[in-house]
Amino acid sequence: MSTPRLQLAHITKRYPAVVANSDVSLNVQPGETHAVLGENGAGKSTLMKIIYGSVKPDEGSVMWNGQPVHIRNPQEARALGISMVFQHFSLFDTLTVAENVWLGLAKTLTLNQVTHSITAKAAEYGLDIDPARPVHTLSVGEMQRVEIIRALLTNPKLLILDEPTSVLTPQAVEKLFVVLKKLSSEGCSILYISHKLHEIRELCSACTVLRGGKVTGVCNPQGETNASLSRLMIGAEPPALEHHARAAGDVVLKVQDLHLPREDMFGVDLDGINLEVRAGEVVGIAGVSGNGQQELLYALSGEDTRAPASSIQVFGKHAARLGPAPRRAMGVHFVPEERLGRGAVPTLGLAHNLMLTRTDAIGKSGWIKVKALEKQALDIIRRFNVKAGGPHAAAKSLSGGNLQKFIVGREIDAKPKLLIVSQPTWGVDVGAAAQIRGEILALRDAGCAVLVVSEELEELFEISDRMHVIAKGRLSPSIERARATVSQIGEWMSGLWVVQPLREPAPTALNPALSQGEREKGQHA
Repeated sequence: MSTPRLQLAHITKRYPAVVANSDVSLNVQPGETHAVLGENGAGKSTLMKIIYGSVKPDEGSVMWNGQPVHIRNPQEARALGISMVFQHFSLFDTLTVAENVWLGLAKTLTLNQVTHSITAKAAEYGLDIDPARPVHTLSVGEMQRVEIIRALLTNPKLLILDEPTSVLTPQAVEKLFVVLKKLSSEGCSILYISHKLHEIRELCSACTVLRGGKVTGVCNPQGETNASLSRLMIGAEPPALEHHARAAGDVVLKVQDLHLPREDMFGVDLDGINLEVRAGEVVGIAGVSGNGQQELLYALSGEDTRAPASSIQVFGKHAARLGPAPRRAMGVHFVPEERLGRGAVPTLGLAHNLMLTRTDAIGKSGWIKVKALEKQALDIIRRFNVKAGGPHAAAKSLSGGNLQKFIVGREIDAKPKLLIVSQPTWGVDVGAAAQIRGEILALRDAGCAVLVVSEELEELFEISDRMHVIAKGRLSPSIERARATVSQIGEWMSGLWVVQPLREPAPTALNPALSQGEREKGQHA
């Protein structure tokens, strides 16, 4: 065996409410892709931040290429050759993509040189991004591309990836894996955190499993199954989802010929969106990030009220000009894709974050019902197995997956009549993902109308009754989940779907019937 690229010995990190890492040891060889696996709150992200220098361990030692090191900050980590892509992005919203990338690179480079490097690297790895765009105009998936490109431009010797594919399409994941395998073959070591077990089995040759901050196993994932990895991670296999066919009820949400021009130059115009969601059904919308999902969700949630009043109807009432509060009063609840900042106020405790969507949180006298909020928060924490220091724990203190569980739980607990969810299981472990999907199906079975926007095709196939694809601001026709295929949905993501003619002319001597092949061709949108 060669000298390990990275050695961690007996790493311990304590916080007031939890021991994040307890006596953790880990070895990573040169050119090895090493998975760190564990459920939400197991201590994975804390361990990666210790390696990257953004968190200091209380105990333990770090060796780099056989030499002891004390990595005091990310700048020192980058000087050694360590780069990291965080699950929660570290980007400045008001700066452009190029300016954000420039901040983490050598001071000898000009902004123009960095811009050219981004364009070249994006083209090389299939990570499409415009260097001139301000970060605040990007979707979550596009922000992740920026983080990955920034890390790749440092030519790292150790690349740490924390949930890198959580908002990437299957096609983008395939391209990223080509990149990572190439980096590994060139001697770059990779530490890979993901809850997608099939990715770990395909990509990684070693795996360290954490549970409750402690190492509970080391294995070669290529010799394991999804079931055995689940047992190592959470002590059991996730429960199988039961998706029973049932007849949908009345139309709850109707979007009719919605045309909405973009609000900024980097946005996407919504072009003739038509959509129905009925009581007792889950409708899924797939698509590559940045194709109008954000604009559509803003219009549906009431954050954008520019559309004609009749273009969005809830229970038959015109709702396009209503803000979020009146829509919530109608029973509409919403889970945004951005957890911190839109889904939760980072510095507020979980109980007070309930006030964002609870219309009954303030009494008639004007006082906040603190005790009631605390009880509700505690119920959600227990029901959804959220690992947090109680109802007063600040939202920013939770791991990404645990915060996601709380936000989704908050909206489900409100007993909505229409639930609109974006990326429902982004960054959550397999057990929690199964629970969230199960809760969504339970809502549907109870008569709730559910609209799910997700870049996880597997998820949409698991929970949807009908599916659409959004591409370049246009929405495909709906297709029943049972009739859809992954390859078909993948084609539709590029904007190519067949629009069937309204009716075929009757065959005559001058106009013979179309052949089967001609009928199937239809008209490509």
